[in-house]
Order: sequence, then structure tokens, then C-alpha cells
Amino acid sequence: MNRLLFVDDEAHYLKGVERMLHHRRDEWRLCFAQSVDEAVTQINAHDIDVIVTDANMPGKSGFDLLEILQEADHTSRIPVIVLTGDADTALKRRALEYGATDLLNKPINPEDLVARLISALRLKSYEDKMRRQNTTLEAKVKKRTRELEFLHHDLVWRLAKAGELRDEETGDHVMRVSHISRLIAQALGLPDREIELIFLTASLHDLGKIGIPDGILLKQGRLTPGEMEIMKHHCKIGADILLMKPRGMQEFYALKTQTPPELKMGAKVREYAATIAMSHHERWDGNGYPLGLAGDAIPLPGRIVAYADVYDALRSERSYKQAFSPEAAWQELQECAGPHLDPNIFRAIRHLRPAFEAIRDTYSE
Repeated sequence: MNRLLFVDDEAHYLKGVERMLHHRRDEWRLCFAQSVDEAVTQINAHDIDVIVTDANMPGKSGFDLLEILQEADHTSRIPVIVLTGDADTALKRRALEYGATDLLNKPINPEDLVARLISALRLKSYEDKMRRQNTTLEAKVKKRTRELEFLHHDLVWRLAKAGELRDEETGDHVMRVSHISRLIAQALGLPDREIELIFLTASLHDLGKIGIPDGILLKQGRLTPGEMEIMKHHCKIGADILLMKPRGMQEFYALKTQTPPELKMGAKVREYAATIAMSHHERWDGNGYPLGLAGDAIPLPGRIVAYADVYDALRSERSYKQAFSPEAAWQELQECAGPHLDPNIFRAIRHLRPAFEAIRDTYSE
């Protein structure tokens, strides 16, 4: 049943409205208020479908009520019919400017009142239906976006694992690097979206090793200087894989600019992953590779992943070295802060050693 609220300071007018609309009592519930404050109380307590208010009332006027209704989203959508006098042209214009849906002259003609109320209720019904449809569509878009995000995450992890399988010594290295990188990003106070991107794309930091010959990648023992130069190419190989546009896919990539923003996440993930792949072996002092970047010129995601990568490498046993103890690894990490790693990051993560070790325990080789 529709609920209609009539607001007027004159009690006899409200009684007259009740008599006029008595024949509609089976479909309309009539509510009455003799002041704006009383009207607001009823509006807050019940779902009102249409409001009919006098423009001129002592104290707060109908225009005050219109202003109050516009302050909240759910009340701003209620159709409001404002009662004015025939000669009140300026008043009518002002009512429409304040958000009134319709105007009605006093004294009221019963048939005119019913017609205006039916029109206002029809408008309210249409807007409610559109709002429900929009809500349903928004829910579907959010669901689809979550599904796409899951698909992107799933594919990224599988790609990272495929690259890791070529290096038998790394175990769950990519998992540990991702989780440690997320801890570091959180400690730096980065926005949630950036933290999520770093967590996801850190797993692809060594993707380029898939292009390194087995004789070098799987070699037992330390690499020669020449082999090391070849190994360094994995940074650019990884970035190229992530940024390349495969032949035969030109039409697909041409359509990317027409894609809704929420569906462009895949491109953002690839760009972030490529940045990390390219920069995680740069050094704070400029003596890293492949570009020899120094200090803040090294992208922050690369600096973050470098910490996670170095720490996990220190704590892992390899054919050419024993694993460092937690204490020794942390001491080495501190000594690397400055020449190798961003010293500002170390100051932010000093308290995280137990958390780093907890990740290693969870994702042990």
C-alpha cells in the first residue's frame, strides 16, 4: 500500500484532504503532519511514496522541507507536490528550483489532487524500478569483475609456477617473495590497490629465467662471469614477455581502449609485473642491472621485491652455499641497506623479521 504524507499547519485542511481521499483508503495510506519537524519524523520512521506540502507555513516552510529532503539520497527521490496560490508565480518557480516534482493550486480540486497523486506515484514506481534494475546490474558487474580478477590472479600464479619449475632449487620461492613483498608494501603504508598488485606480480619477478639456457640456469655451482652476463638477461626477457603484443592479436589489443576500466586490470597487472621483472636486480648505489638505475630512480615495486628476493635467497640452501640462519640473514639484509637495497625501506621493516620467518615456515621448500 502506498503511503502519502500531507503537510500543512491548518488542521481543517488536513481533515478536508482525508475526506477527499476516503474512497482511496484501500490503496493509499494517508499520513498527516502539521509542521516540518513532525513531517521529518514520519519520513524517517516510514517509507513515504509521495509528499504534498503547503509552501507557506509558520516556522519552517515547505521550502525548508524540500531542502531537508535533498540532503539524503533516499529522501531526495520522494516526489513532492507543493501547494501554492494562483498568483504566486515566483513561489512556483522557487518550488521547482528547490526540487518539487509538481505544483498544485489552492483551493484544491479533488479530481485534480487525485490525478496529481496518481502521476507522482507512477513516477515513483518507475524510479524505484530503475533503481532496482541498476542495483542488480551493479551487482552483476561486481560479480563479473571479481571473476575476472580471480582469473587474472589464477593465470599469474600458474605462469609464475611454470617459470619456477625450470629451476629445481627454488621450491616455493615465488610464493615467499610475494608474501614478503606484501608485508613490506603494507609497512610502507601503500594504498591497498598497490599492495594487491605488488603481492600478485612479485611472483613473476624471475619469469625471464624461462629464456635462460638449461646449461646456465641448472648449473651446479657458481656461474662464470660470462654465464652471469647471460643470466642477467632474464630481467629484460621477463619484461618483454609481459609487455609484448603477440602476432595475430593486433585486433584484440586495438579494442583495449574501448574496454570498461574494470576490465583493463589485466594490462595493469602486466605493466606492474614487467616493472618488477626489469628492476628487481637494480642496486641503490647504481651498480645493479640491467639499466644501472640508482636510488629513487629504481621503481618502488622493484625495490620492494628486491628485499624479499634477497632475504629469501639468503635463507635458502643452494648447491653452492648453505642457508643463512635467521639472525645472520637479517644482519646481512641490514648491511645491504644502502649499497644494495633502499635504506628507507629497511627502516620501515625492522620489526618484520618474525613475520618474514613465519612466511618461510608456511611456504617451506
